[in-house]
Amino acid sequence: MTFGQLVKNLRIEKKMTLRHFCSELGIDPSNWSKVERGVSSAPKDQAVVGKWADFFNLTGDSRQEFLDLADLSRSEIPQDVASDERVLAAMPAFFRAMRGNDLEGEKLQDFFESVRAIHSPNK
Repeated sequence: MTFGQLVKNLRIEKKMTLRHFCSELGIDPSNWSKVERGVSSAPKDQAVVGKWADFFNLTGDSRQEFLDLADLSRSEIPQDVASDERVLAAMPAFFRAMRGNDLEGEKLQDFFESVRAIHSPNK
């Protein structure tokens, strides 16, 4: 799912029209429409993205997914991942594997488990 798809789904779940939603948050409807359609990325201002997550009452994993998708919409690696030197050191191998389609099925699952282990506390 993309950031645009997620924010559109969240807005619709709140039973809000695009214009009503934009009025509530003080956002230009044409700009918001571009975000929902994936034409524009999420803003770089984390406070704004956090305000949107608050508006949707997102917490825990749902909030993290929202923030991660916002980063990815800007073609950025989420900050908590980008600041982990062990993860960054593994990224070139990951990119090579993905470009070569070497990570499929069980190999892909093993890779994800390895990344989780690196990025989990006490490991």
